[in-house]
Amino acid sequence: GEKGMKYFPFILTLFLFILFMNLLGMVPYSFTPTSHIIVTFGMSSLVFLGVTIIAIIAQGPAGFFKHFIPEGVPLVLIPLIMVIEMVSYLARPFSLAIRLAANMIAGHTLLKVIAGFVFPLGIFGIAPLLFVTVMTGFEIFIAILQAYVFALLSTIYLSEALADHDHH
Repeated sequence: GEKGMKYFPFILTLFLFILFMNLLGMVPYSFTPTSHIIVTFGMSSLVFLGVTIIAIIAQGPAGFFKHFIPEGVPLVLIPLIMVIEMVSYLARPFSLAIRLAANMIAGHTLLKVIAGFVFPLGIFGIAPLLFVTVMTGFEIFIAILQAYVFALLSTIYLSEALADHDHH
């Protein structure tokens, strides 16, 4: 909505940065920064920290913590549910980071392994060459898709932080 539009430049910049880092690995003899968990974890941690701060400011500390207690939970279960919801919330930066790094590692590794068979096979290397060509297109698609997914999940987390949770 209106409240979220002021964060559009950040989300767009995040998307373009991740896209560029992902596509950088498609250049021969280059390096994919997003294939390293420390890079993706750094980005996801900054997004997580920013979203958490925005949520606390937008909803207040009490409103922020109300988010961890679903409506209609019996009083006796609140401590357990609160712990489960907190763990779930704290897992977000890890899942964002691992998803991006794992997808970049998997595709790029597969491409490099198969590309290594093309030249040694000589004339029989045509099939692996065609496969590598198709896989390169697929890898470019995955690089774009993963940047989109990271930005989309960041947007979803941000929209939750800005949402009014007055129904509790």
